[in-house]
Amino acid sequence: MDFDALLKEASRYESRLRAHRRALHHIPELGYEEHETHAYLMEHLRALAPDDLKTFARTGIRAVFRGDGTGRVIAFRSDIDALPIQEATGRDYASCHSGKMHACGHDGHMANLLTFAQWLSEHREKLHDDVVLLFQPAEETTGGARNMIEEGALEDPHVEVVYGMHMMPDVPLGKVSTCAGPMMAQTCEMDFIIRGLAAHGAMPHLGQDAVMAMAHLLTMLQTTVARSIDPAQPALITIGHVEAGHQRNIIADEARLEGIVRTFSNDVYARLEERMMADIAGVDAAFGTKTEMVKRVFYPCVENDPAEVERVHALLGDRFVQEKPRMIAEDFSYYQLNVPGVFVFCGCMDENHKSPLHADTFDFDERALVTGLALFIGLTAGKE
Repeated sequence: MDFDALLKEASRYESRLRAHRRALHHIPELGYEEHETHAYLMEHLRALAPDDLKTFARTGIRAVFRGDGTGRVIAFRSDIDALPIQEATGRDYASCHSGKMHACGHDGHMANLLTFAQWLSEHREKLHDDVVLLFQPAEETTGGARNMIEEGALEDPHVEVVYGMHMMPDVPLGKVSTCAGPMMAQTCEMDFIIRGLAAHGAMPHLGQDAVMAMAHLLTMLQTTVARSIDPAQPALITIGHVEAGHQRNIIADEARLEGIVRTFSNDVYARLEERMMADIAGVDAAFGTKTEMVKRVFYPCVENDPAEVERVHALLGDRFVQEKPRMIAEDFSYYQLNVPGVFVFCGCMDENHKSPLHADTFDFDERALVTGLALFIGLTAGKE
């Protein structure tokens, strides 16, 4: 079936896609708090009678639709959590939960996967593949993918390949982009906690100034990439939050830097960490401070399997867009540490929808949902 035929097939479900998306957009919940979302998904999935339906990772769900055993075991993943943002779209289906919003398209991802479940239920007699649907919590925070995997979501049946999709405003509507190899960066959220000794501001010689140590460390970190990493290797260190001290006339006894490290290479990351530890040692030696580096969240690089990318390309035809690696991160990468996989961006923006991801006005053209569903249908064997 060519992609035009797949779009025609998927368009039969357009009203269902919109209904699910708007219902889920209305009830956004943060990571591991997705109880109302879980209830909505479970209610609709039960009605479709999958061969297996279980809760994973507290608020996540796995649904399995078995084929005739002649194909592969293919998993499709959707994230389900929202962001701590006060919505300002003014839509009649806007968030009913103050300070919480689906501002990253996860409502659309869920709508796609839930409607795909309906398609699978209606066409199970033609399925060759076993299809595993993963509704995963906490993508935006602590990486719910790890908990799904640790609890066995990729086993029984053993998943052989996994696909993920994300709505993307800068990809044209009706197009899908991806690339072979590294697509999204390895990332680590880091805190640098600098502890010194408080003293009166007029007697600084009696203290150990955490503010001065912080200032020097901040400067050193910004030169680490420029002077320690091959310029041909993408890498960055960004410090986005600093805090220190309590009073203007007291030498601060503690300071904190919070930031991110991103790269596409394990070797580059190891080099960055080595240099950061050397920077810390130098600052502590100079100022008499003690600095602790705390890793808060770590995601591996999203690295797409070339053979599976070619399969996606062949399916999409001229709707395929060659993606370039981006410094954004995704915990879909944890699935790819276990099985081959492909992550794609689904173009979702038109002239009436121009807000970026994570904006309080973010919305997307719902016609993108049909494209996403068509891709999922096309990636399963047996539709003739």
